[in-house]
Amino acid sequence: MAGTEGGRGAGPLLLGVRHHGPGSARAVRAALAAARPRVVLIEGPPEADALIPLAADEGMRPPVALLAHAVDEPGRSAFWPLAEFSPEWVAIRWALEHEVPARFIDLPATHTLAWGKDDEADNDDAEGELTGEEQPSEPNAETPHAGTPSSESPSAPDPSDPDIDLRVDPLAVLAEAAGYDDPERWWEDVVEHRGVGERDAFAPFTALEEAMGALRETYGVGGRDRDLVREAYMRLQVRAAQREFEDDVAVVCGAWHVPALRQKASVAADRALLKGLPKVKADLTWVPWTHRRLSRASGYGAGIDSPGWYGHLFSAPDRPVERWMTKVAGLFREEDRIVSPAHVIEAVRLAETLAVMRGRPLPGLGETTDAVRAVMCEGSDVPLSLVRDRLVVGDVLGEVPPGAPAVPLQRDLDRSQRKLRIKPEALERELELDLRKEIDAGRSTLLHRLRLLRIEWGEPAASRGSTGTFRETWRLRWEPELAVRVAEAGVWGTTVPAAATAKAEADAVGAESLADVTALAEHCLLAELPDALPVVMKVLADRAALDTDVGHLAQALPALVRSLRYGDVRGTDTGALTEVAAGLAERVFVGLPPACAALDGDAAEEMRRHVDAVHGAVGLLGDAGGSGAESGHGDLRVRWRAVLRTLSARDTVPGVIRGRAVRLLLDEGELGANEAARLMGLVLSPGTPPADAAAWIEGFVGGGGGLLLVHDERLLGLVDEWLTRVPAEAFTDVLPLLRRTFSSYEPGVRRTLGELVRRGPGKQTGTTTAVAGIPGFGAEPDAGRADAVVPVLRLLLGLDDDELVGVAG
Repeated sequence: MAGTEGGRGAGPLLLGVRHHGPGSARAVRAALAAARPRVVLIEGPPEADALIPLAADEGMRPPVALLAHAVDEPGRSAFWPLAEFSPEWVAIRWALEHEVPARFIDLPATHTLAWGKDDEADNDDAEGELTGEEQPSEPNAETPHAGTPSSESPSAPDPSDPDIDLRVDPLAVLAEAAGYDDPERWWEDVVEHRGVGERDAFAPFTALEEAMGALRETYGVGGRDRDLVREAYMRLQVRAAQREFEDDVAVVCGAWHVPALRQKASVAADRALLKGLPKVKADLTWVPWTHRRLSRASGYGAGIDSPGWYGHLFSAPDRPVERWMTKVAGLFREEDRIVSPAHVIEAVRLAETLAVMRGRPLPGLGETTDAVRAVMCEGSDVPLSLVRDRLVVGDVLGEVPPGAPAVPLQRDLDRSQRKLRIKPEALERELELDLRKEIDAGRSTLLHRLRLLRIEWGEPAASRGSTGTFRETWRLRWEPELAVRVAEAGVWGTTVPAAATAKAEADAVGAESLADVTALAEHCLLAELPDALPVVMKVLADRAALDTDVGHLAQALPALVRSLRYGDVRGTDTGALTEVAAGLAERVFVGLPPACAALDGDAAEEMRRHVDAVHGAVGLLGDAGGSGAESGHGDLRVRWRAVLRTLSARDTVPGVIRGRAVRLLLDEGELGANEAARLMGLVLSPGTPPADAAAWIEGFVGGGGGLLLVHDERLLGLVDEWLTRVPAEAFTDVLPLLRRTFSSYEPGVRRTLGELVRRGPGKQTGTTTAVAGIPGFGAEPDAGRADAVVPVLRLLLGLDDDELVGVAG
């Protein structure tokens, strides 16, 4: 082949690259065009050879990744990501465009995944560790160990020290030898900015091979013994290709491996290294990837700091700095920042000047960033962080064609996404849903089902402007590792509804607490899984009947009652759920008073929270149950109020619970203001220990009770009078309780209380308004000042005088 010209000797064409390096990608494209090999061998799992033709599909858009997972344990997985500027992707595309066979020659994934299984107990620095969703640590020219970013090891260790575990960063060693303190900057200067040699397309690879050879002679395998096994397998594959295509073979691999592939080794020795390797059955497919995942220091290529910048360098046909500054200006304009063409021109000039001053052939990312900060950001790093997040890193999400292999569950999920018009995106976004609309209800159902399957595509968020059950807000963001979650969830069923139903039933049987089962019942209603409810309800009824802990019952009741609200919006039959909730409430009513006796401070506070939760749940349950004649649950509120009266009157119940019971009765209208003041007076009498009185106050006015003191100065006067009587030796004991109680109030409430205390609360009789007697406020409304706003109101409402008088009346 033509590869014997221009400095190339006999043998296979070895193209050592930096994974995800745009300079390497351009050089690979030029070298393949010059050599025109008959076969292209690429570092990667050979089981993926059948997937290579999909790279030519119009629906395949990088970044994408090869996903390998163990068939019997889908969570055990590995990724091989490829970006548009990855040399391996360029080699694949060149081979497909020129109808040349392309093959992967790295160690099969069946062994790589098994290695990860054997190494689960190893530390995070172990080469090739495959725990959770971590990708296989894949060495490359910039950092042989994926778990160690190049910036963390700028200098080479001493190879003569036997106690050092050598994990060499070749890029850092070469940069230091060249007098650079930043490996990325050195790589940009010698590779990214030099372009492809016009006379010799193979010169970059020859120079890099010589450098890697010197490093391998000095450091050996750099602390990664498993590279010996991988390189032995690669040599066997290269020999097999040479037998078929002679020397018309091109190999694209990490530059670190080139010296090992070039060395002479016997077939027997290579096969001996491969003997007895562990195996697992593996499946492979293509999955979408993101630039943000490429930027992480893990996985194939060790992660890069600036995938968006590298993608720009690779795709820009000319004038990369000018085009980059234009992108930055466009981003700032989208964010309503004032950026003019003059800013772009000045930023380009500054970047070029900085490059000259720093002795660089062309402006790099550092120079462009400094120029953007000075010219477009006025020296601020705040808008600059937007450039890094959206452009330097980016939120590009790749696409995979429908014809790519996938588990049945993934295909069903894809169909649901298309039907509901909810596209996976790498950029986080909020989705507002109105459950009264059919398509929004379907989206909500899908997202809740995926959460049951532990596929965390969406996270519920607080809805803005509405607290009704017909509205939901979701925060969506698709991460590549969710493809692994889908594969894991495939063991539960071939469709999303079937898998979610089976998972819910299994979770119900294996739930550890009653609260877990009630939360699961709520999720089943949200996810519209009627087939799972019978199993969940049976487990719930059995657990509720056997559980005698009132705290557990009180903790489980709110979630169960909340579920009843979804029947109206989602059309779900909640009759069985109502019966279980009512029975649970009855057991709480009976067991709560004895359970509240003889509690310490922490247990009393926890029980107080349970009382609040049960109070809210009983109110919802009474509403959901309809009238007493229809449901038999109409008197739940009456019985609950009787329980509260019992709690408020028992001396053995901690003060924080007694105070809360009185407060809830007062809010319900079951206790008059005079009676509440009498009970407070009894508790705050001199005979009550200060700590008990402070706890009672915390229960009564804590959690938003400040307005109660503002509007009823008798209660505030009682508190003020009691506080002035607390002995000095006891004051430090009650101060934390009082501080915790009053610090939870809004600033305006605290200010009003301070004004009332300064004036002297309780000096006026009866319940008074908050503003009476406060400086700046009159005792009665000022009619003259009120009349002054009438013309403005008339203009705002578009009314004439008579109409406005009618409205005011």
